[in-house]
Amino acid sequence: MISKTAFTLNKAMKIIITGSLGNISQPLTAILVRQGHTVTVVSSNPEKKTAIEKSGAVPAIGSISDVNFLTHTFKNADAVYAMIPLSFTEPDLGDYLRRMAQNYAQALKEAGTKRIVVMSGWAADLVKAENVEHLFDDLDASITIMRPGSFYTNFYQSIDLIKGRGLLGKFLTLRYSGLWSLLTGKTGLLMGNYGGDDRVVFVSPADIADAVARELLLLPKGKTICYVGSEEMTCNEAAKIIGTAIGKPWLKWVLLSDKEMLQGLKMAKLPEKLAGTLVEMQAAMHSGKTLENFHKNQPKMGKVKLADFAQEFAAVYHKK
Repeated sequence: MISKTAFTLNKAMKIIITGSLGNISQPLTAILVRQGHTVTVVSSNPEKKTAIEKSGAVPAIGSISDVNFLTHTFKNADAVYAMIPLSFTEPDLGDYLRRMAQNYAQALKEAGTKRIVVMSGWAADLVKAENVEHLFDDLDASITIMRPGSFYTNFYQSIDLIKGRGLLGKFLTLRYSGLWSLLTGKTGLLMGNYGGDDRVVFVSPADIADAVARELLLLPKGKTICYVGSEEMTCNEAAKIIGTAIGKPWLKWVLLSDKEMLQGLKMAKLPEKLAGTLVEMQAAMHSGKTLENFHKNQPKMGKVKLADFAQEFAAVYHKK
């Protein structure tokens, strides 16, 4: 929620966007450029330089692991949007997040940045390994922590499960949906150690970008928390919307135990600490504590509904 002492910066600003041209940073850059701000986009990929320039922004090619690069990039900026891209190859996700957050905090302090918007997650304060929000507390700046719900785009990671192909797909269908579903070709499912009738707030990256763009132009006093969501529903309701869009209206979201989920992630060759962190995150969602915290903050829901995203998802699903 925004501090009562917040005020809006009306001037054209110099704003730094991290995250390259990702799901959030790309629409965020478009919004800010359209508003007339001078936008610099940080990317570790030199091949993104031309695309960043075409978007109307200035490219800054370098790594967020390089504090000197970040400090130089942040110098004289009116505001910085700081995000840490998730890595599924790091053996210890918590250690990786801490290192990157410390890099940001050091660079922001040395650059003297006064307005900072940090991307976090709606379960971050409930998952010890993922919570790096406190590493920004010592900065002499106006800081907003963004806590979006479960991204719509996470469904892309489950395309193989939803397709239900191969021996594994048939086995999972038989185990969780029964022989009749297997015989009638009604394969595919979603699963996790949250699911079923658990209520979840889902969110579109476009709605997150809108929220971040608004926050960057505000100057609340001290540190504030901003939750972001697009639509709330049960996991099975979400599965039905996705399933209907792809021609599988029977699609359901199976709720696993923490132990079953951990075993599955290990079978998928994820590093042990990373697997444990992901299980802890989903367990927090299953507990209902993330939803409780979301409602305590009473955020306004965004515009993009899951049915809208489902059409985009269906195009990708059928193309693959």
